[in-house]
Amino acid sequence: MSRLLHVSSGPYAPPVPARELTAVSADGAPLHVEVHGPENAPPVVLAHGWTCSTAFWAAQIRDLAVDHRVIAYDQRGHGRSPASPACSTDALADDFEAVLKATLAPGEKAVIAGHSMGGMTVMAAADRAAFREHAAAVLLCSTGSSRLVAESTVVPMRPGRLRTWLTKHILGSRAPLGPVTPLARRILKYGTMGPGSAPHMVEACARIVHACPRKVRYSWSHVLDLLDLDHGVRSLEVPTAVVVGTADRLTPPVHARSLVAALPRCVGVTELPGVGHMTPVEAPELVTGKIRDLVTTYATIKEGA
Repeated sequence: MSRLLHVSSGPYAPPVPARELTAVSADGAPLHVEVHGPENAPPVVLAHGWTCSTAFWAAQIRDLAVDHRVIAYDQRGHGRSPASPACSTDALADDFEAVLKATLAPGEKAVIAGHSMGGMTVMAAADRAAFREHAAAVLLCSTGSSRLVAESTVVPMRPGRLRTWLTKHILGSRAPLGPVTPLARRILKYGTMGPGSAPHMVEACARIVHACPRKVRYSWSHVLDLLDLDHGVRSLEVPTAVVVGTADRLTPPVHARSLVAALPRCVGVTELPGVGHMTPVEAPELVTGKIRDLVTTYATIKEGA
C-alpha cells in the first residue's frame, strides 16, 4: 500500500470519515472505502484518478458531507487499498461495482463523480448492472476515453510519433518520485496543474501523488496507454456533465469535447480557463457546486429519510 503523506491541515487535509469499510471486488481484491456525512442524506460517490487516493477529494468531502452522504474509495493499489496484479479497465469496473453494492441500498440512486482515471472507471462500468441500478447522474472531471498518450501535451512539441513516444516513456517511467522537494513541486505543477495554481494546492497534490508506489504507478500507466473506452461513453445513459481545464496537459479539452459529442445525455460542459488537470483541487468550489447541482436536479433522498 502507499505511504499516506497527505497534508494534515488546511482545506486539503482529509476529513475523518463517519465510518470505514472494506469492499471486496470480483477477484477478491479488498478496497478501502470511507463514508462521510449523515447516513440518510443523498449519496454521492467519488472515484479518484491515477496516483491519487481518497485524500484528493478532501475539499469536496468537507463541503458535501454537511448535507450529503459522501462515499469515497481508494482504487486498487492506491491509498489504503492493496496492490493487485490485475490492472485493467475491467478491474476498475469490478471494483466500482463492489463499492456501490457495499455502500448503497438496493435501488438507491447516487450522483457519481470521477476524476481522470476515476472518470474512466465510470465509463468502464457504464454497462454494469450495479451502475445502472445506482447511478442517478455523473460528473466527469478532466478525463478521456481513448488516445490519452497521443493527445497529451505534457511534451511541448508538435503532435506526432516522436511526441507520443516521449510522452509514453515519461508517463510510464519506473523512476521513483522521491521526496516532495521544490523541484518535484515544479515538475508536478508543470505536468498536472495550471500555471496559476496556489502553492498549497501544489503541495497537496504533490504529497498525494508521491505517496503512490512506483510499481502501482507504472502498472496503471500501461492501462492508460492502451485505453479504449469509447464504447463506455456511448453506454453512459444517465445525465452527465463534463468539466475540464483549458491548461490540462494530461487530458486536454479535446477529450472533453469528444465526450460531449458521444454522450447520450450530456447536460453541460464547463471549460475552466487556466486550470490544469487537477480540477477538484484547483477549482474546488466549482466542482463541488456541479455535484450539488446534479444532486438537486437528478437524485432523490433515500427512502425513509
